[in-house]
Amino acid sequence: MDIKDIQNLIKFVSKAEVSEVKYKTKDFEITIKTPLGGNEMTYMQQPAVYQTAPQQIAAAPAQAAASAATASSEQASDDSKFVTIKSPMIGTFYRKPSPDKDVFVNVGDEVSNGKIVCVIEAMKLFNQIESEVSGKIVKILVDDATPVEYDQPLFLVDPS
Repeated sequence: MDIKDIQNLIKFVSKAEVSEVKYKTKDFEITIKTPLGGNEMTYMQQPAVYQTAPQQIAAAPAQAAASAATASSEQASDDSKFVTIKSPMIGTFYRKPSPDKDVFVNVGDEVSNGKIVCVIEAMKLFNQIESEVSGKIVKILVDDATPVEYDQPLFLVDPS
């Protein structure tokens, strides 16, 4: 059974308004369950939403939000002068080569092109990530032992 057959079976089950269909052959088994069949459909009562009258204090958070927006835009413009070291793969980010060793780099450390800045574990393989730029580490954007995505920023480097 290919994917088109499975999709057609799902469409048929949803149109037939049955709650469950099991299809079994000697190679595989598929079970499709829907809430459409008969009396099995249950309805949940929506929670009541109560609104209170706006108060005079609401103006202060609006001003705080505006100042936070300008601060974040200033920070974004400050970050634009830095070079980002990004993750070349999906995996788990580690700042140390092993738990009993020191970290590869800290904020304020000088890095050169080719210096190892971290390790990313992917499928039980520890891949050393090298700096592609020379400069000073300004910010570490990822916590130790956390998952990272492909092309996720890891470090900010000031190349000057």
